[in-house]
This record gives sequence, structure tokens and C-alpha cells, in this order.
Amino acid sequence: MHKLLLPSLLAISLSACQVTPISTQATQPESTVESPLTIGISDAKLKAIVEADWQIQLDSNPSQAFLDGDLTAAGKLADLSPQHLASLNLRKQQLLDELKTIDSASLTKEDKINAQILQGQLQNSVDLFKYKDHYLPITAESGFHAYISSITKAKFATQADYQHYIAKLNALPRYFAQQIHWLKQGLSTGITPPKVTLKGFEDSISAFMVPVEESGYFQPFKHYPKHFTQAQQDELTAQGKALVEQKVLPLYQAFYDFMTKEYIPNARVDIASASLPYGIEFYENRVRYYTTLDMSADEVHQLGLKEVKRIRGEMQEIIDELGFEGSFADFLNFLRTDPQFYPKTAEELLKEAAYIAKKADAMLPKYFGKLPRTPYGIQPVPAEIAPKYTTGRYSGSNRDDQPGYYWVNTYALDKRPLYEMEALTLHEAVPGHHLQISLNKELTNLPNFRRYSYISAFGEGWGLYSEYLGLEAGFYQDPYSNFGRLTYEMWRAARLVVDTGMHAKGWSRQQALDFMASNTALSMHNVTTEIDRYISWPGQALSYKIGELTIKRLRAKAEDELGETFDIRAFHDALLENGSVPMSVLEQQINDFILKQKKSS
Repeated sequence: MHKLLLPSLLAISLSACQVTPISTQATQPESTVESPLTIGISDAKLKAIVEADWQIQLDSNPSQAFLDGDLTAAGKLADLSPQHLASLNLRKQQLLDELKTIDSASLTKEDKINAQILQGQLQNSVDLFKYKDHYLPITAESGFHAYISSITKAKFATQADYQHYIAKLNALPRYFAQQIHWLKQGLSTGITPPKVTLKGFEDSISAFMVPVEESGYFQPFKHYPKHFTQAQQDELTAQGKALVEQKVLPLYQAFYDFMTKEYIPNARVDIASASLPYGIEFYENRVRYYTTLDMSADEVHQLGLKEVKRIRGEMQEIIDELGFEGSFADFLNFLRTDPQFYPKTAEELLKEAAYIAKKADAMLPKYFGKLPRTPYGIQPVPAEIAPKYTTGRYSGSNRDDQPGYYWVNTYALDKRPLYEMEALTLHEAVPGHHLQISLNKELTNLPNFRRYSYISAFGEGWGLYSEYLGLEAGFYQDPYSNFGRLTYEMWRAARLVVDTGMHAKGWSRQQALDFMASNTALSMHNVTTEIDRYISWPGQALSYKIGELTIKRLRAKAEDELGETFDIRAFHDALLENGSVPMSVLEQQINDFILKQKKSS
């Protein structure tokens, strides 16, 4: 799964989820009667809108603006005041209205795609403002208080770098005050995560309430570049210690008190999106957005039940192959409780992930013609968010001097089965998220709004397809590991059922827990954290299976039409060559690939 593409953007954009679906109409063919003048005017107008949109993004995110060359943005944090957010929304609405006046038939093929994706992004932002998404800067997993700590990952090479960091520390009180203001607005309007999903949330706050010297915010003041004099180091250390002790740590204490005494006790009880303002409309739009297809919640639910039945049959075949005596439930209990399947130490789990990752690296040249230059590393999920965090995730970097990271959750080792590690690694590292996202950012021919965007159906569909690709590449030789692969596929199929079940069909949380637990070998800890994630992030869990099924269908089509001339490397390169796109655009992409291959052969 991917959510940390650009950590610095989380507070404003990437933590939000698109509501209005991107158009699902196939890209229109270029007109053969347009005049060059008409094309030029439309292209120029679109270019101006694209540039204006990027400026809005930079205005909403100082960290990205600084990386983009705006030195005045150094040391600033996002302004989340009501006035600023309303101003940004108005500018986006105006751009959206202007974009809709462009005749798409007069655009080049590439700009048709640009216009379609940009319209979806702008519509999303406008709708999120309407649906008060800024009232929810937290989820069951974590929140702004953890994401903002990414400011400690900045580059510290000069005195100016430290002064910028100190300015950010001084800006934290305003940032926390603004976020808490929106949380209070959520309380007054019933727009909160369900109370049940916030059980233990306070632990993610108390993890930051440590002695000054142990605080992550103080770490930059422990190590300095060699050219810093002792006097400079002493002065910066004193400043940093005072700021962390007197400003930063009290913020977390105050936030902890607010959450435990005021927010969590008064959070909404009902788990369904229907209990929110615009609830039913909101969820159906989320379904269409996260699938990028014109599907209803009921259609997704029925597809999920069909996939669960199919995968359950394949799982039973492995149980029979192993000669296990007992029921399906007995086998799941065996996998969840037998110590042979669990690491003894965090280091053992990380080493297993690293070993699998290196094997995955070796498979890449056989399946891909183009590989990214950016490497990736492996890290444990940060301790302060690990207890309620998912089993693993990819965390990208927005700097060219840093790698991406495959995060592995080392919390509660007796809930992290080794038989899942191959599927997890292929999804989060390569050929999954790291490869796809890194290639996306290297597409310098694309406008920034596409290079740094993430369409969930594409990205998560690719991640799940990558797990399947491992089967072709010789992974899953152990039947338990293959069962782990199927349990991960079942996990994604079951998501279609439980997400729609809870948000559109009146399912209780316990019904969803029971369904997931009875059909997958996920540990009960993982089942619980996952169900709570779906409750507090409705619709996102639908991306995986829908995207994967689309990619598999398009591959089958290419194989069928190209026959012996089908080249798996060329096919994968064609899938990834335009970055993250809606499923309708991807379909047109592969249709074009098939025609091109036919002509060349």
C-alpha cells in the first residue's frame, strides 16, 4: 500500500482522498479536421492552467515550494487557517471552471490525458473542501502530529539549514493550533473518525513525549557537519534544546490531553460513512474515484464475493496438498499460532525482508526494459506509529539525494508471519511501489502535477499485480509462502466486501472482522488494524483488486492479440510509461501498445 509518496505534502493533499471520480470515458481520438491554430490555442490555455495549478500546490506546501526553488519558503510550515484554505479552494474552483471550457477535441493526445487527470485532481480538491475533509487530519493509523515530524528528515549541511529548521520548530505551535481548530470543528459537526477506531490512538502521541535528548526533533542537534566550529555547535544545541523542551514537547502533551479528555470520548459512534454529512453521496463518489470506474458500491460488493469464492478454492488446494487434517479454520489457526512461522527478533524480520528484496532486484531485468535510478532501503515502521500501523508500506522521497524506503512493521513480532513476507516485499518494494513511483518521478516529460501524483487504482493495482508477477518469477516455492500470497490476494478481495459492507450495506465492525478473519491467514492484530483503517478511510481499500483485475485483463488481451510476438518487458514498460493514470487511460495506452506492436512485427 502506498500513502507516503511525499511526506511533506501529507498535511494538505495526499492525506486527503478524492471524492468526485475522474472521468471514466476513454480518451477521445484526435480529430482529423482540427486546424493547427485551434490546437495551439487550446494547448496554450491548458498549459497556463497547469502552471497556475502547480503554483497553488506550491502556495499550499512550503516544503515543496522550497524544493522547487522558492528560497522564501524555507523555514515555513503550511498555513491551515480558515482564510487561507478558503482562498486556495476558490482559486481551484476558478481553475476548474476555466479548464471545463476547453474543447478536449482540440487538444493533442497527451494533453487530453493531462486535462482529464488535472480536472479530476481539481474536482477532488474542491469536493474535499465541500465535504470538510480538513476536519479530519487524523485516521485510525496516525495523524498530523506524526507526519509533521518528517521535518527532521531535512538536509542539514549549512548554518542556513539549521536556521530553517529552527524556524519550523517555532512555527509548530501555530500549526498544531490550526489542526486542533479543525478537529474541534469536526466534533461540533459530527465529522470525526468513529470512536472505536481511535482506541489506543493516544499511544501515537505519547510516543513523542520523551526526554529532550531522546526526541526525534532534537536529533539534528546531535550531529553536525565537520566544518561547523565548536562555538556554532554549542549555540545551535542550546537553541534546539530550549525549543524542543519549551515549545515542541508541550505541544504533544496538550494534544494528548485534548484527544484523551475531549476528542476521543465525544467522537461519533456509528462506523458507516452514511452517518457523515453527505454520507451516502460521499461514499458512492469515493467508490467511483478509488476504482476510477463507473461502479456502484453494490457492484463492487458482488465482485468481491465472487473473487473471495475463487481464491478460497485455490487456498483449499494448498491445504490438501500439504495433507493437513482439519478444517479451513483449523489451518488458519495453525498458521496464526505455530511459532515456526514467526520471527524471534526485529532483526530477523528485517533481514528476511532484505533477502527477499535482493532476490526481487535480480528478477527485474527479465521483466522490465526500463528501471529507475533511485535505490531503496529497508527500515522498520517508526516506533511512534507502529502499534496501529499496517504491516508494511513504501515511503518515497521527494529529494534526489535520498532513497525510497520499504517500511516493515516490527511491532508485535508474533503477529508478523514470515509466510507473508514474499508477497509484502514484492508489493511494497520491487517490482511494486518503489519501481513504479520512482519511474513516475523520472518522467520529466510529464507536468509536475502528474509526476508527483498518485492514482490509487493504478498504484495499488500495480502493487497487487506485482505480487502475482512473483509467481511467474519463481517466488513462493514453499507452499506456506504461496498460501501467504493467496492470503494477501484474499485480503484484497475481502476488502471489496467489507468496505462496501460497512459503509453501504449496514455491516457492523464485528461482521467485517469475522469475514476477514475467516477468509484470510492474517493475524488477528492485522485484521483489526486493517478493518479500522477501512472504517476511517472509506473507499481506498477498493483500489487494489479493481486495479489488479484491470491490469491482468489488459495483459491477457495483449497476449491474445500479439501471440508469439508478445514481449513481457515491452508490455510492462508500456504500462508504466505514462505514470499513474486512471484505468480508462491505461486501457487506451495498452490498445495503442498492441497496435504499435502489430505494426512493428
